[in-house]
Amino acid sequence: MFDSKYDVIVVGAGHAGCEAAAAAANLGSSTLLITMNLQTIAQMSCNPAMGGIAKGQIVREIDALGGYSGIVSDRSAIQYKMLNQSKGPAMWSPRVQSDRSMFSLEWRSMLEKTPNLDFYQETVVDLIVENQKIQGVITSLGIKIYAKSVVLTNGTFLNGLIHIGEKNFGGGRAGESASVGLTAVLESIGFVSGRMKTGTPPRVDGRSLDYSKMSEQPGDLNPSKFSFTDLTKPLSNQISCHITHTNLDVHDILRSGFGRSPMFNGAIKSTGPRYCPSIEDKIDRFSDKSQHQIFVEPEGWNTVEVYVNGFSTSLPEDIQYKALKSVSGFENVKFFRPGYAIEYDYFQPTQLFHSLETKAVQNLFFAGQINGTTGYEEAGAQGIIAGINAHQNNKDLPPFVLGREEAYIGVLIDDLILKGTEEPYRMFTSRAEYRTLLRQDNADERLTPRAHSIGLVNDERLKKLETKNQQRKNLVSFLKKTSYNLKIANVVLESKRSDTVKQTDKFAKLLSRPAITRKELDYFPEIKRYIAQEDITDAVFEQAEVEIKYAGYIEKERRNADKLKRLENIKIPKDFDFEILASLSFEAKEKLNKLRPSTLAQASRISGINPSDISVLLVSMGR
Repeated sequence: MFDSKYDVIVVGAGHAGCEAAAAAANLGSSTLLITMNLQTIAQMSCNPAMGGIAKGQIVREIDALGGYSGIVSDRSAIQYKMLNQSKGPAMWSPRVQSDRSMFSLEWRSMLEKTPNLDFYQETVVDLIVENQKIQGVITSLGIKIYAKSVVLTNGTFLNGLIHIGEKNFGGGRAGESASVGLTAVLESIGFVSGRMKTGTPPRVDGRSLDYSKMSEQPGDLNPSKFSFTDLTKPLSNQISCHITHTNLDVHDILRSGFGRSPMFNGAIKSTGPRYCPSIEDKIDRFSDKSQHQIFVEPEGWNTVEVYVNGFSTSLPEDIQYKALKSVSGFENVKFFRPGYAIEYDYFQPTQLFHSLETKAVQNLFFAGQINGTTGYEEAGAQGIIAGINAHQNNKDLPPFVLGREEAYIGVLIDDLILKGTEEPYRMFTSRAEYRTLLRQDNADERLTPRAHSIGLVNDERLKKLETKNQQRKNLVSFLKKTSYNLKIANVVLESKRSDTVKQTDKFAKLLSRPAITRKELDYFPEIKRYIAQEDITDAVFEQAEVEIKYAGYIEKERRNADKLKRLENIKIPKDFDFEILASLSFEAKEKLNKLRPSTLAQASRISGINPSDISVLLVSMGR
């Protein structure tokens, strides 16, 4: 089976590994996906959901690039919500509650239907490296498997250590063993590793809960979906989630277990996610709060298992149980399994290029939690970029890199490479300086042409996008040149408590008002007629509305992005000696030599690099 050399080997079948394997194989590379357990492909180790604030934008970007996460999320969804709709469109973020089992099965089904992709269940314990170039991997059975490129997506398995109270044991996640040996191999090559921590809450029996004491959280009345393709449809039925709260009694019970908590007794020494703290961390840091939200999330269509979001903990199981019983609606709760914390090895991502290839070993790529990130979406984003570039490297093609002005994926990778991370990195809309350009609704417009240019998206999908874009442009033009009926307009404006008008004007002017949306324009016969004649979808109208309402903001960000692009076009040679530039500060030389930015724009984003340093580089690169 392993006589021939693979183009790409992907180690690990989590969200990063699955996207990497799919991308490489769909581009035409013979690909092998090696995982410790073929039954847990794309396992949702923590909450059964995809998307959310900024993460939803990432899932749509993965889909726009030809990845599978959006399609799988749609097919396994049990609830859909568009978050932040009370804010501007740059903040709108889609999220689905998922059927955990269906999600994993759908991923495996899609991968098994992908040409050029093989599977093998084994543990990789060593790498074959010759002259600083990857040659393949060695499994725990001593089997050598050769490849031109290797992508490591080991998740939380590298020397994973699970903590529940004073007990700890090796494991990559509940019920699965850790991966031992690979960290030492990478360190022997020269890679610098660190330790991080994450955690998960208890899973409970939904039949033991009293939902009448909780607030129901239904999905959207008119749900949309993640994928831009026609391969999925919006949900017709949805399952509600619920919200309840902790109380002072719960907090007192939790505090009684602090002496046995690995977080407080020194057993856990690594850094956990700042923006997803454990319940014990929350009541310790925010002792003035009398309650914290608990989101009660069903695990699927055909199971009674419930995920207790907001109650992540590594306290002893008896404390967990006693505390949860004091939460409203949980008085008779029965556990399926307790929550736990897990420590694992990661590698500082400053050791990578923007292609996610390692600087120390040619054709070796890292993606996912091995780079210090947290979240399925961040992992999948890195996976698809690593898979693409593993293929590109093998074909001597230029690296596929997304800029900060092109995608949240570009922001994510740029932050990791240039800044590194000392805590699990999570994406937020606030991290993107061009978030009005990087909306969830236009991910296909931004990225599908890029994916088509390398062969990851077919001609049919590009043609569909071009048709959609032309419809949007025509609609905007129609709204800008067509006048509205004054009488109807004033009736609509009065109903929205907006100032009436004394003379007619163009529909675009009316739509630019904050209170006026597509819904209000439906009162005008000419609008309804145009929509019917041109077959305008809700998605097309939404984009046109955003373009009209936020034209000034979009144009301002586009000008700023163009300035950044000019610096991106100024390349820094790979072997450039920064020491020869006497005017550079000592700190600038040290950081530039360590991080080796490939463009002037990348150099400008490194912490400690001043505008004066960029001026020196600008003159030097000009020469």
